[in-house]
Amino acid sequence: MKFNSEAVKGRTPYALPTIFTIGTLFCGYYCLMKTVQALSLPPDQLDEAARLYNHAALAIGVGVFTDGLDGRVARLTNAVSDFGREIDSLADVITFGVAPAMLAVAWGIRPPELAGHPFLSNILPAAGYLFTFLYVTCGAARLARFNVQKNPRPKNPGRPGRKYFVGLPIPPAAGMLAAIVHFQGGYPIQNWWPLGVLWLLLIGLLAFLLVSTWRYTSLKDISVLQIPSLVMVIFFATLIFLIWNFSEPMLLAIATAFVASGIVTRIGGLLRFRARRARREQETSRPSKSESISGEV
Repeated sequence: MKFNSEAVKGRTPYALPTIFTIGTLFCGYYCLMKTVQALSLPPDQLDEAARLYNHAALAIGVGVFTDGLDGRVARLTNAVSDFGREIDSLADVITFGVAPAMLAVAWGIRPPELAGHPFLSNILPAAGYLFTFLYVTCGAARLARFNVQKNPRPKNPGRPGRKYFVGLPIPPAAGMLAAIVHFQGGYPIQNWWPLGVLWLLLIGLLAFLLVSTWRYTSLKDISVLQIPSLVMVIFFATLIFLIWNFSEPMLLAIATAFVASGIVTRIGGLLRFRARRARREQETSRPSKSESISGEV
């Protein structure tokens, strides 16, 4: 059997981004397994359950990192393909859709903690299943829309020539949920049902942002080659130090800032639009100079 080195060499670039995609898929699988293990523990082993929930949340964070690498590696090696795009979407549905939804309902809505509230013990878990299912559905719809649209435009267009995400991408949405779980050290919500309600409202908000047409900044336009190397070294060294030593507040701050950026941009655009419309109405209602002269005569 003759060894075809050219064929192997041609397939190698396409295999590189797929390796990172499989890593993203493994992170989702790992998150699901740790969540199931935490759910199977009795209530008196809360510390062990918190450790498992925290590991599940960290797995989603690692998945966000590998998901960002596979696309960048594919573009750098000119290895963008239909196969890579499809397997990336399938991995994203599991790692950033199903896995965080499972973690969210297991961590945030615990029926044993609602035993003293007969009404809430029936309503909140059912609402949790509904909201997390809507999150998964909206995430899948978001990925499908991203794959079929060639040149999508957000409802509030930004600067010409710049690229934007139409709606919240699903990796930051999952990262937001995972960052909150990690910020709490994996310890689930207990003994105060309003936090469970707020948790469901957050999941519902993320589901809405996924299918919205609001503008989010695309990090694909940022080229590290255009930034001085010394600045990049200082920036990444500082970022790694902060995340390594203060991962809970840093990851939560990063996730919250990105999710909130689209909301702030949309609200700012609406306020500017109303201000411009008010100015136009004032200008049209104000009498012109010729009309004022004829009135005086």
